[in-house]
Amino acid sequence: MKKGARGLAIAARVVASYFGSMTILRNIGIALLVIILIAAIGIAVLLRGSKAELTVDEVSGTDPTLVEPDEEWFPTIRVAEPIGWQEGETPPAVEGLEVTRFAEGLDHPRIMYRLPNGDILVTLTNSPPRDVGGIEGFVMKLLMGEAGAGVPSPNKLVLLRDTNGDGKADVRRVLREEGLDSPSGIAYRDGTLYIANHNALLAFDYELGSPKLTGTPRKLMDLPGGGNHWMRNIILSPDGENIYVAVGSASNIGENGMEAEEGRAMIWEYNLEDGSSRPYATGLRNANGLAWNPLSGELWTTVNERDMLGGDLVPDYLTNVPIGANYGWPWVYYKNTVDTRVDAPMPNFITEYARYPEFAMGPHVAALGLAFTDEGHRMGEKFARGAFVARHGSWNRKPPSGYDVVFVRFDERGNPLGKPVPVLGSFLDGNGETRGRPTWVEWSDDGGLLVSDDTAGIIWHVIAPGAAPAPAVERVRGKSLKPQTELKGDPREAFTDEFAREFNPLGN
Repeated sequence: MKKGARGLAIAARVVASYFGSMTILRNIGIALLVIILIAAIGIAVLLRGSKAELTVDEVSGTDPTLVEPDEEWFPTIRVAEPIGWQEGETPPAVEGLEVTRFAEGLDHPRIMYRLPNGDILVTLTNSPPRDVGGIEGFVMKLLMGEAGAGVPSPNKLVLLRDTNGDGKADVRRVLREEGLDSPSGIAYRDGTLYIANHNALLAFDYELGSPKLTGTPRKLMDLPGGGNHWMRNIILSPDGENIYVAVGSASNIGENGMEAEEGRAMIWEYNLEDGSSRPYATGLRNANGLAWNPLSGELWTTVNERDMLGGDLVPDYLTNVPIGANYGWPWVYYKNTVDTRVDAPMPNFITEYARYPEFAMGPHVAALGLAFTDEGHRMGEKFARGAFVARHGSWNRKPPSGYDVVFVRFDERGNPLGKPVPVLGSFLDGNGETRGRPTWVEWSDDGGLLVSDDTAGIIWHVIAPGAAPAPAVERVRGKSLKPQTELKGDPREAFTDEFAREFNPLGN
């Protein structure tokens, strides 16, 4: 009996231990589920982000609404996945314009450049392998693939030619692959073709019409490579003596230290005569499009401003770039609004000498390609005087912004007016996806506007059918500013933009 009782007791303990273990395992499982649920809720909250309160138009133009910053420690995420265009489908255009496909089936076309003989060069390109820091950089690296920018760079220079003037390229040739490394900017003058890789400015000998770009390039200058912003657009001065190179920052607000930003967030000037280089303008977080304003002769650029201050800040902009100009990055934006997130010591008097951008393009629109109207364009009287800008589209705003092409009107003095005017409507499909992303703008030989769509692999041709070629824009020439004989009020404000606009007919 004792043995039997002992056996029963042992059996009872075994059963109790078994079910006790099951209880522990069950409790552990429940705890894990709770942790996973909390983590999922946290991730959902993070990804939800903040919603913009203002329309894009309200944060655009010559007098944009600048709200109080809404600092984010994790960026708002709203990526529109590219789904491409259906056969025969085109972007919606404003009344009076016709859109056709100039070229398609291209592998990530970005920057375009029209040669003097009418040939169109285009760089097929993408980011070099990303090695970026900070929360924004980490998120960008993860999400660019979803936005259509995560594929390896094709690294090709392609020639497109419309031989019969029907608005469609019937000749396509790969001019060059060797030695191209995330190429973007293109320029040409007197037998020399200039190409900007992400890390160097190169010069090639090239005869117009040649089917290949051969020979060994000459490296003119090294450029800071990669970073958050890798495109390097270039433009020659009208006299051909200098070439200007836009180099974006490696970060959002210098969070990796300002040592990592050396040579970045600026436009460089390279002298082709003696090989010297110097910073031409600074404090530009990510300058992209470069163009000479035919009305004033000034250099203008599009600039992508900083992120993680909410959906309504900070608007990208279009502005003139006088020599020595500084636009405040990373310490301030729009002249005197201090970004308190920046750790680097702020330079003395920066709010006194930083410039206020000329025209806001809207928050997070990613303003890229820029082209002024000039002699020969056939876009019609509605677009007679001003600039076309491709807004590539946001990845971090709710609702999305950009994904379109707009026109900025200019007055007779060469200054921007009003709000952006639609040219090509939204590339978004209304279901959180996008058919493509407008990237660059350039003039075709027949006076049409070319728009590269990098994720769809298409170059669009936009024209006003029946419109006559426009006459040349008459350059505004004013007298020199009158010398000031006395200082009134705060001497730091004696020579402001307002003084220049009042006494200089050019308004610059």
